Amino acid sequence: MAASVSTWPRRLVAQPWLLVFVPINAATAGFGVVLPLLILIPLHGHWADVAIAALLYNVAIVAASVLWGHLSDRFARRRAFLFANYLSFGLLYLALTVVPSIPVLEGLYVLVGLVAPAGASASNLLILERFTERDRPRAYANFQEVSIVGSLVGLLLGYAWTVSGRSLEPLLYLLGSLALVSALWALVSVRDPPRTLTTLSVAHHPESLMSRLRGATERGLIPFFPHRPRWQADSFRRFWRWARQELRHELPLILAAGFLFNFASNLFNISYTPYLYAAGLGAASIFLVNFANTFAQGVVFPVSGGLSERIGPDRLVRHASYVRSLGYLAVALLTLVSFAGGLAFGVNLIVYAVLGGAIALYSTASSLLLFRSVAHRDPGRLLGVNSALGGVAAILGALAAGVLSFVGSYRLVFLIAAGALLASLPIWSAATEAYGRAHERPPAAPRRDEPNVGGPAPAGVADS
Repeated sequence: MAASVSTWPRRLVAQPWLLVFVPINAATAGFGVVLPLLILIPLHGHWADVAIAALLYNVAIVAASVLWGHLSDRFARRRAFLFANYLSFGLLYLALTVVPSIPVLEGLYVLVGLVAPAGASASNLLILERFTERDRPRAYANFQEVSIVGSLVGLLLGYAWTVSGRSLEPLLYLLGSLALVSALWALVSVRDPPRTLTTLSVAHHPESLMSRLRGATERGLIPFFPHRPRWQADSFRRFWRWARQELRHELPLILAAGFLFNFASNLFNISYTPYLYAAGLGAASIFLVNFANTFAQGVVFPVSGGLSERIGPDRLVRHASYVRSLGYLAVALLTLVSFAGGLAFGVNLIVYAVLGGAIALYSTASSLLLFRSVAHRDPGRLLGVNSALGGVAAILGALAAGVLSFVGSYRLVFLIAAGALLASLPIWSAATEAYGRAHERPPAAPRRDEPNVGGPAPAGVADS
């Protein structure tokens, strides 16, 4: 059986210092919408420019995740990492208010990607270290809910700012100020833990692992490398040999299905804001569509753990993937229709909300299945493989969006994303069957031939 996990907070916050994460999530959620709009509206860019920015950002964030994970293990200064991360965000957001061109914006966005993993590593380990075994489920549930509340605040601020037609650049002053508030708040209220753990410890606690892997949201992926990837000349060959040997087992199938999900999500999400703008939605409406998605995540996430226990994570992950694929198909159909007035806004609001609820279910169920599959193996290396594959999928999704922006259409993008998700459904079913064949056997010892790298590292990922 997969480990159970609590996703329902018993009270607003387990400790007051968790409120530090409200302003920074407001800032990052608002920025996630502002950035493509900056390219499309004041800089008069194209869908391809949004895809290129996302591609550069994904390469940066995958490479930086290796470095920040290593630094988090070597230097147990969680408060310093949070302060540096949030201060950097604030300064970079403020710098973007005077961006003269798309290339400069893309360069600053790469810097955002390089510092983003610092906060993800530090915040997750901080909760693991500051709370007892009994209190951790509640603490991680609070952390997720506080993060979602912050995101909702940021998206509402974006809507309130743009609904009257004000320009986007000054909104970055507000978002940058929120990031600086979290930086100062962390410096004052966060205490470094009396005992320190390493990133590998995350792999042994389902709530911590689920929190760390919830990069599979609409806001993007921050990979998790419990071990630094070690690139060797035969790394790809060793990985494929291991995958072939394990093909009848559960784990490679989970990795393959997760790869398709990450590819589809990145391809869709990178293209979605340019599509909304092309469909005639203004900046304020686009903020509200994103608000609906995050609000649905906030409603569904607290019940996802209990639902996973009742119907099983295997069924839940398939149901969530199926609903996501239907949502992608629905948006593809919308491209065939010429809407009048606010109808395009209303339909997309509903569809994106459904996609948000589905991803909350997917992230919980897929994390539990991954935890189950690596629990008696070599979790550090295998989770590194999972994150490396997720990074490759994110990069390929951005690359595909860029290519299709020249030779395809929004409809083709959404159809390909839906097809990738539908292709993952039989793989999830095969993973369930593989687990059913083997779950009564005694746990196997870690195999000697398991890959000794953090997966086939994407371009730019090397030993730090």
